[in-house]
Amino acid sequence: MRRKRPELLENQTWMLHHDNALAHMSLLICSYLAKHHTSVVPHTPYSPDLAPADYFLFPKLKTTLKGRCFQTIEEIQENAIRELRAITQSAL
Repeated sequence: MRRKRPELLENQTWMLHHDNALAHMSLLICSYLAKHHTSVVPHTPYSPDLAPADYFLFPKLKTTLKGRCFQTIEEIQENAIRELRAITQSAL
């Protein structure tokens, strides 16, 4: 936020949307967000239409990139794009 959209951070006009993962709903995270007056948009539990990439795209991508080491962010991006383009239309 500080680098990409500093104007939103300054006037507190942004909201956070995250899923209901245990790590996101822990007391520590909830206290931090409340302390910093961060608006949180609720996420409907068990709703695949809100985050379809979690159920199809990311597992495919993680499987193909698992165990590989990359030296730069650009190398990660290139490999991820190559793997995404390799997913056939029939797999969708």
